[in-house]
Parts: sequence; C-alpha cells; structure tokens
Amino acid sequence: MPAAALIVAAGRGTRMGGGLPKQYRDLGSIPVIARTILAFDTHPDVAQIVVVIHADDAAIFADACPKTQTPLMTVMGGATRDASVRAGLAAIADCESVLIHDAARPLVSRAVVDGVLTALTTHEGAAPALAVTDALWQGDGTVDGVKDRTGLWRAQTPQGFRLAAIRAAHGALQGPAADDVAVARAHGVSVAITSGAEENLKLTSPGDFERAEKMLERPMDIRVGNGFDVHRFGPGDQVWLCGVSVPHTRGLQGHSDADVGLHTLTDAIYGALAEGDIGTHFPPSDPQWKGAESHIFLTHAVDLAASRGFTISNADLTLICEQPKIGPVADAMRARVAELLRIDVGRVSVKATTSERLGFTGREEGIAAIATVTLVAS
Repeated sequence: MPAAALIVAAGRGTRMGGGLPKQYRDLGSIPVIARTILAFDTHPDVAQIVVVIHADDAAIFADACPKTQTPLMTVMGGATRDASVRAGLAAIADCESVLIHDAARPLVSRAVVDGVLTALTTHEGAAPALAVTDALWQGDGTVDGVKDRTGLWRAQTPQGFRLAAIRAAHGALQGPAADDVAVARAHGVSVAITSGAEENLKLTSPGDFERAEKMLERPMDIRVGNGFDVHRFGPGDQVWLCGVSVPHTRGLQGHSDADVGLHTLTDAIYGALAEGDIGTHFPPSDPQWKGAESHIFLTHAVDLAASRGFTISNADLTLICEQPKIGPVADAMRARVAELLRIDVGRVSVKATTSERLGFTGREEGIAAIATVTLVAS
C-alpha cells in the first residue's frame, strides 16, 4: 500500500546541549536530518516524504535537506510533538498509510521499515521495538526493588498506521502522550510489534553521536554482479523483453519464454551473491520450467538477495540487436523492471545498441544482453 513518511524534526534537542538542534548536526560529515530523509527516499512503498520542522529552522533545513527522488514537502510544527504530528498528518495526500519517524533516528534500516509496512497489511498500526533484556531495578541511589521485565519492549520508530486511523486518534487526543502508539491505543487502535534494531538508536546525548559514528565506521557490503545472455530468433510474432511483449516478425527461442533481458538481470543478481546462474536454480532439464515466464526467475533472485540482507541499488541493462527497435518501448521496460526489482524507476536503465551488422546479432539471428546490478547490504 502507498505510504507517506512523516519525519518529525521540530524539536529543539535541549538534552544535547547548546548550538544547532541535533537533527542538523553532522553525523559522519552528513547532517542527521539528511541521513534520516535518505533512509526513506526511493523506498518503493514510500510515495511522499513530509518533514515537520520548527518555524525558526527553515533556512538551516534548506541547507541540510538532500535532493530526493521521492516528492518531499515541509510543514511547520506546533508547540508540542503532538501538534507537530497533527500538522504533518494534515499535509499527507493520496496515501493509505503513514510512517511517523523521529528525525533523530538516522540509522533506521530498510529491514525495519519493511517490517512495519508488512505488518500494516493486516493491522491498523505497527511499530518496531526491542525486547528488554537487562534486569530492571527501582530505587534512588540504592536498589529498592526489582521489576519484572517480561513482556517489556524498548519502543522505536517509524511507527506506522493506517492514515485514517491515526488521524482520528490524534483528533480525539486529550492531554499529552508518550508517542504515537500511545495516541493510537488511547483511541482503540491495535498496534503490532515488529522487529527493531540496535542501530536504530535515537540521538539524545553526545554519547549517542559517538555510538552512531562507530556504527557508521563498519565497512559497507556492496556487491556488483554482471550478467550476459543470448537467445536466437525462431518462429513467432512477438518477443518478450524485460517483461514487455514487443511485436516482431519472429520470436525468441528458449526453454522458458526466452526473455533475454530478464534472464540477464537475474544472472547479474545471482552473480553478485555468488549463487551461480539461472541454470543453477532453474535447470533447463526440469520440465516444470518449460515455457515459464521469466519474471519468476528474477523474483526468485530478488527474494534471495533480500533474504541475505541486500537491497538492489540500481540496474543497468543493454540489449544488443538490430531488430526490434527498443526505443519506443524502453520506458515500459524500465517500469516493469523497476517493479520486479522493487526499486524506483530512476534507478533502472534499459538501453539498446547494434553490433554494426557484425556477428549473429548483426545478421539478425538473435538478441544478446548484458547487465550490471549493484546490491547493498541493508
């Protein structure tokens, strides 16, 4: 379901000390607010980003805000966090759900966001949390008692809700609330608990910045995979390329539907994961794959990457052929590939070239394709 990311950034961060509000301070040479925004930018299920800022921060926000592919708008906050959230909720349009996130949690991962969005398909509310594992004491200077930690959770954000439900809950709110989950529950909204992450910490004190800096020092796992495939022409009146049917005087031949574009992208993902190729996972000797639609193979590769903790950053595909002409259908191909890869279309390139009438492609005996895909550990 299309969701809006509502980033609450109107606070003053007084516990951090003087100077800039914490959301505008640098974390690893990038402003905290920029990292937070980019965590939601290009997510395939986030249709818009609304940032609620303090009225005095318009200039510093403009300097810190990164360029985004997802539409972004700013809203002026209120005197309290509740009022700021209500202002942000009022600005959201054409979305079924909302992810309300603290600007001071810049290291939220795609996995945490995905967990909330998945839970929202069956619940009106969902929020990430970590189970309390430490012993809980009560006392003032000395231990007066021990509290049972069973069933206790450390709340995180983004806290996700069906938009209509959380708007109604905030509209009925009387008095302060600890967070948006508390607002929702006071209105009778059930909230599912999803998996949080230690890295999704909230920057509250100078020590939190030090912890976050150390987390950023860990090496990123970036994988690049290449794919190459060829299919010959045979009888037919269309070819399947990148999941799009293209009218032609001949068809491509293969054990499956012979979509050379999707096959090449699939092999590029498998290559980045060091997981062989299509034949490894879908042997051509197996009759169940006879005539299979190639999106099945690509979806398997994407799911395998996700299970290993990787998201797809971008894909670049070149089709090598004299005919059919790719230009008129390139945009449709990009859109279909983006849908299958679960990324923004702005991260997908589909282009074509000829071999200057040389070789089997020049003789119009078939089509070749080459692709490069980048995976990033989330």
